[in-house]
Amino acid sequence: MITADESFAAMLEHALHILPVALALVVPVVLAGALVLRAVRRRALATTMTVLVLIPVSAMFAGVLGVSGFMFDATLATMWLVCLLVALVTVPLAVLFGRLIARRSVWEREARRRERAAEESRRELVAWISHDLRSPLSGMVDDLFELSRITAGALRLTFAAVPLHDVVGDALAAEGPVARRKRIRVHTDAPVWPVVLGSDSELGRVVRNLLSNAIRHTPHDGTVVVHAGVDERHGVLAIDDACGGITEADLPKVFDVAYRGTTARTPESGDQPAGAGLGLAIAKGLVEAHSGRIDVRNHGPGCRFEIRLPLAT
Repeated sequence: MITADESFAAMLEHALHILPVALALVVPVVLAGALVLRAVRRRALATTMTVLVLIPVSAMFAGVLGVSGFMFDATLATMWLVCLLVALVTVPLAVLFGRLIARRSVWEREARRRERAAEESRRELVAWISHDLRSPLSGMVDDLFELSRITAGALRLTFAAVPLHDVVGDALAAEGPVARRKRIRVHTDAPVWPVVLGSDSELGRVVRNLLSNAIRHTPHDGTVVVHAGVDERHGVLAIDDACGGITEADLPKVFDVAYRGTTARTPESGDQPAGAGLGLAIAKGLVEAHSGRIDVRNHGPGCRFEIRLPLAT
């Protein structure tokens, strides 16, 4: 008759015999899982979570097989069934939790990004207002309202065929007195005056803003030239000034709100006061609302502001 101590000793001896076999099966599975985990570390979080769950489940399958001594009997089948049920429950949960955690992480990163952007905008606005309150407020309220409509996507434009000749003529008439006081010559160079698709009032504002900007930054007795023409399916309008050019580092900032270059914080003297730094930002927003494009580059003695608008069919 076998005593309890003898039975326990036999079980312990059997376990010590099969334990190296189980470890020999489990360790490679864990190492292979680590390699797979390293390979998917840059993939979606749900994929990483799934691999993390599959590694211990697979190792458990291998360990059970080793402990059983490769004896495929009812006990092994039962243990494998339990392992399979565990996998069927844990893997979908890992995918679900991975997606939820990834979604929350993305939301938190986006929230932090928006918070940082809002704080940066607040600082820029405070700095801008603290300096620009020294400038005349005439027209600033209207510019702010127009800019807020553009940034909020609240523009409601009625498109029609707009002759750029008429738009430029109205802008020249509006800005003519300032140009004459500064003795600035304004020429037009247009082999062809295009007819574009757009809103007459908004395009008029774009041209007036660009022309006013050119006259403001051109020295006395200087020259401003307005070019017009057609390039494939677009009407082109370019305004050349004699501002002396803009540094390459500052060119991308020209259309930013409140940007006025290196002399932006010093009010100008003379007939035309310093602007609030909104005119070019408004011009850019209105041009883009017309599915057009506006660019600036150094050209000749100054800068060339160029807009491209779809031609009216």
